[in-house]
Amino acid sequence: MLPELKQSGAVFVDVRSSGEFASGNAPGTINIPLNELGGRLGELPKSAPVVVCCASGTRSGMAKLLLKKNGYPSVHNIGAWSKFLS
Repeated sequence: MLPELKQSGAVFVDVRSSGEFASGNAPGTINIPLNELGGRLGELPKSAPVVVCCASGTRSGMAKLLLKKNGYPSVHNIGAWSKFLS
């Protein structure tokens, strides 16, 4: 599913803290920590799929709910950011 999402112009968002992101991340992901996401929604287009990840899938699950609640029609929770590397 990830290759298809990349081809469709999806935005990949890592919602871990900036420190966690700095210690390792998947190429092409942007870092918007979960606690900042609500105030930074303007950085994410509603016209493209949004794929969220974190360390285990818990924070990205919360991010998905927040995005859906704010009108993002296509949001996917991939869980652990390391899945982008496989």
